[in-house]
Amino acid sequence: MSRIGKAPIPIPSGVEVKIEKNRVTVKGPKGELARELPKAIQVRVEGNQVLVTRPSDHYTHRSLHGLTRALVANMVTGVSAGYTKRMEIQGVGWRTDLQGGTLVLLVGYSHPVEIVPPPGITFEVDKGGRTFAVHGIDKELVGEIAARIRRVRPPEPYKGKGIRYLGEQIRRKAGKAGKIG
Repeated sequence: MSRIGKAPIPIPSGVEVKIEKNRVTVKGPKGELARELPKAIQVRVEGNQVLVTRPSDHYTHRSLHGLTRALVANMVTGVSAGYTKRMEIQGVGWRTDLQGGTLVLLVGYSHPVEIVPPPGITFEVDKGGRTFAVHGIDKELVGEIAARIRRVRPPEPYKGKGIRYLGEQIRRKAGKAGKIG
């Protein structure tokens, strides 16, 4: 039995979970999420918990069991608490700004790079413009937008300049050795 899949998902107060066929809808104080789940996996609400079960020990059912439970748990957490990815910019003169909800990155290109948030995503820029955050209720979407922002200027291994997740360790390389003698 899957260790992750067999764990029940507690439903916090203020969150409502509806299951219709293989579609799960979760409503909470921060918003609403819906997702199609695999038909083979059964999801049911019992009291204030969501239980995920599989019909057999077939390898596809085993692999989908933990995945389905994790997806539903992420939806419940997202609508109740939300998700945040904090990021930072390192580089001389590099900074970020927020203009009407759009994130503007000034990272060494000849032009500013504008990131328009999709529905459900908001940006927050700290004072000084060196650190910022991506907020949302969908864990997958928050991670995808953060990865797209990081791809604008990934951290390079020689000086460490670039956009990185807060606390991310970049493996540094030694530069040229120079002439000896």
